[in-house]
Amino acid sequence: MSTLTIVLVVFVAIEHLYFLILEMFLWTKPKGIKTFGLKSKTFAEETKVLAANQGLYNGFLSVGLLYAVIQNDVKTAILFLIFVTLAGIYGSYSTKKIRLFYVQGIPAIIALMTILFN
Repeated sequence: MSTLTIVLVVFVAIEHLYFLILEMFLWTKPKGIKTFGLKSKTFAEETKVLAANQGLYNGFLSVGLLYAVIQNDVKTAILFLIFVTLAGIYGSYSTKKIRLFYVQGIPAIIALMTILFN
């Protein structure tokens, strides 16, 4: 993998570690409530188990990407970048928030392009 690809893949991995932190540990805190535009603290409390589960999946995406970088495994990087892209597409579609795609999907697509066009 090129240096640019490694930097971009690590960036996407760090993003997903941050999502893990937001969803697993900050969901009911002001930062989590504001970030996700939650209706209320009560709603956040009622949905925190679902959010933690979501955060765990983001952690798996991050670990897969970091594994790909450490092992210099292009196929694994491609697979996990596709997973992230699909998650960004589905997330923005299901929530009707295109910003989610810009934050999650676009960086993964750019990293994927550096692999495919290299």
